[in-house]
Amino acid sequence: MHRKPQPAILPSEITPHGVYLDRRRLLAGLGAGLLGLAATPARAGTPLKYSPSGRYRTTEARNSFEEITTYNNFYEFGTGKEDPSENSGSFRAKPWSVAVSGEAEVTGAFTLEDILKPHALEERVYRLRCVEAWSMVIPWVGFPLGDLIRRFRPTSRAKYVAFTTVLRPAEMPGQRFPVLEWPYVEGLRMDEAMHPLTILAVGLYGQTLPNQNGAPLRLVVPWKYGFKSIKSIVGIRFTERQPPTSWNLSNPREYGFYSNVNPAVDHPRWSQATERRLGGGLFSPRQPTLVFNGYADQVAGLYRGMDLSKSF
Repeated sequence: MHRKPQPAILPSEITPHGVYLDRRRLLAGLGAGLLGLAATPARAGTPLKYSPSGRYRTTEARNSFEEITTYNNFYEFGTGKEDPSENSGSFRAKPWSVAVSGEAEVTGAFTLEDILKPHALEERVYRLRCVEAWSMVIPWVGFPLGDLIRRFRPTSRAKYVAFTTVLRPAEMPGQRFPVLEWPYVEGLRMDEAMHPLTILAVGLYGQTLPNQNGAPLRLVVPWKYGFKSIKSIVGIRFTERQPPTSWNLSNPREYGFYSNVNPAVDHPRWSQATERRLGGGLFSPRQPTLVFNGYADQVAGLYRGMDLSKSF
């Protein structure tokens, strides 16, 4: 039987976010930069023209730019939380194109400029909940994925949307190791992809995405665990059958296709009932995990009649 490769570092072995950030601040004060122990802050991106969204904005305090850009999961650059900010400096996000294929009337290769041209960007402040039981609040800049999908005119056979991350091991050192099957792939059911909460993000904090956060184009699905929000997208495919997804391929017992935030469904190795907010400090209290990450009023209807303990 072919056995899928397992992650070199399991999520349960990764430093808790509060410990990590407090350690970084302490080491920074002790001159840790000389020791190479602190993650490299993101370089300033290009300012974007956008409008604040009045409808899609949480009132919770935003995480800082430093927290968002130096504590990341992006295994293409390494399995440590600081690896993406340290190892993504040579990644080239320009020029960029996206291949659109499958069950749609409009297909082909589209430059990033083609993708963005008709769409007005807006800032949406969303929570992001990671399967490792930490969360953050991020001011994303992007536009609804559904608006882009309508441009490609999917046929009635299109039941799912599949996404693919760029494969560049020369620029993405994590891809040189069999931590996952590369390239990274993800997928959504069509109604999930068309939901107005689902966006394609091109920036955060009013500027273009840093490399470690998925430059130049990434998915954001705020009611699902963070690994569903695939980064550095180069492929969009419309398909009749449920597409494979990277973490489900790697470990189907622990990572399902839907991956909705659900405090009632524990990860096999830890509880998902509570979470820590990134940046809260070493002794910050845990808080209850919200069903669908707090977006239940908007998305629970998508899963009416489903057993979410089985379709996890």
